[in-house]
Amino acid sequence: MRGRRSTSSHFVTRSEVLAGRGMAATSQPLATGAAVDVLKAGGSAVDAAIAANAVLGVVEPTGAGIGGDLFALVWDPAGRRLQGLNASGRTPLALTLDMLVDQGLSAIPQRGPLSVSVPGCVDGWHHLHRRFGRMAWADLLAPAIDLARRGFPVTEVIAEEWRAGGEAVFLPSGEAPTKGQTFRNPGLADTLDQIARHGRDAFYRGAIADVLDGFCRREGCFLRKADLEAHRSDWVDPVSTSYRGHEVWELPPNGQGIAVLQILNLLEPDDLPSLGHNSAAALHRFIEAKKLAYEDRARHYADPAHAHVPVARLISKDYAEQRRALMDMQRAATSQPAGAVEACDTVYLTTADADRYMVSLIQSNFRGFGSGLVPDGLGFGLQSRGELLALDPTHANVYAPRKRPFHTIVPGFVTRDGAPWLSFGVMGGDMQPQGQVQVLSNLVDFGMGLQEAGDVPRVRHVGSSRPTGGEPMRDGGEVLLEPGISVEARDGLEGLGHRVRYAVGGFGGYQAIAFDAAQRCWVGASESRKDGHAAGC
Repeated sequence: MRGRRSTSSHFVTRSEVLAGRGMAATSQPLATGAAVDVLKAGGSAVDAAIAANAVLGVVEPTGAGIGGDLFALVWDPAGRRLQGLNASGRTPLALTLDMLVDQGLSAIPQRGPLSVSVPGCVDGWHHLHRRFGRMAWADLLAPAIDLARRGFPVTEVIAEEWRAGGEAVFLPSGEAPTKGQTFRNPGLADTLDQIARHGRDAFYRGAIADVLDGFCRREGCFLRKADLEAHRSDWVDPVSTSYRGHEVWELPPNGQGIAVLQILNLLEPDDLPSLGHNSAAALHRFIEAKKLAYEDRARHYADPAHAHVPVARLISKDYAEQRRALMDMQRAATSQPAGAVEACDTVYLTTADADRYMVSLIQSNFRGFGSGLVPDGLGFGLQSRGELLALDPTHANVYAPRKRPFHTIVPGFVTRDGAPWLSFGVMGGDMQPQGQVQVLSNLVDFGMGLQEAGDVPRVRHVGSSRPTGGEPMRDGGEVLLEPGISVEARDGLEGLGHRVRYAVGGFGGYQAIAFDAAQRCWVGASESRKDGHAAGC
């Protein structure tokens, strides 16, 4: 592996990126470049984020696109506060729980027409731009339109993901494009051009909505133009917990972000530095805390418009203290209960501008190309988020018409003494809260730099109960270790009763921007496991 040694004992692949005016970090260089160009032209951090997101939908359709959903956190320096946007879509009105159960289903299929929910991305762009944007839509979407029409060489990691799950328009000559091969998507260029000229209504009320309606009727999908017309994004108040003098912020459910806060609350009493980075003892505590938080996730996280989600209680310190009593520091738990609380592919990007606005944005189709349905001539696939609703009528996350599904994508943010410090995320389904906690611990507990905190090897626990119901965790699940975690740590975890193996892939995709208040500059970092980079101006 290429790289150099940092001033500490940990391995990093490259330096942090420093800049005085603005910064962008994404998982694909062309998207980062588009964002920096917008910042240089006087655009805001939100303008840059929209431009980057649009490009990612072109160059990384394996994880992003306007057929998916969006969540964002925006630091507003004028109001000195963090604002949250939930731009996730809802299920079709015409599809009911009884209709799904009558088909003999025990779960919503991972792909196909029943997994589709309203795409929220474009409306999310609209709300972000209306509040914080400066530049015209035509200028923001021009880079994505040009790349879709002219074509772009597919990068290495994306080519591999493409090979694993391409669909229809995304398979020229019937095969996934290889590394370096130019891919064009003129249908998506035309779609983005309509949005650039007519705004969000082109998608939710105009010609694009008409095409979506007709396509879905033909394919047995219940999404209709009326569902698109009824869609709205919501500005929401982010929630937080403190961790060793830092305020860590997440969006409330229907997403899984509060799992980060629950895990941090469970870990805070431990002296992790004394245990050693990625030691068996430190990893054991993290894994056991994750098990507890994810059992709560499976039971309680849902659309708050359809179920009571006791967020304040779940992220409180006294609740964590009660739950922590269930953690055995000498043995892996084979199962854990959810708390008795009273009443797969994604893109993450972050941007910052000269006025100190910061954007933490995450966007996804869910499983790679989503549902596998690509509407006629539009050049994008419809997401499969509906899969993450339960069919158990007693479950908080049970299917209902016009309900937001449980969501895995979660942007993160950290403040110190009321001032913005860190905008960051770790993409990758169930790995996202686990990755965020590990990155934060690397920064706060072990004093790593921003790039180093993302480069060091990670651990992933799999096997917790699912938010769609069904079988609970059995036999303690399995612990996956990234190569680079020591054999001694592996053996120690096995001695504590964990089932452990090394694995390659599936450990997330990290991007981050921090503000160095002492030097008055931006610091950027990008996931070394992906194709992207951070760049500034």
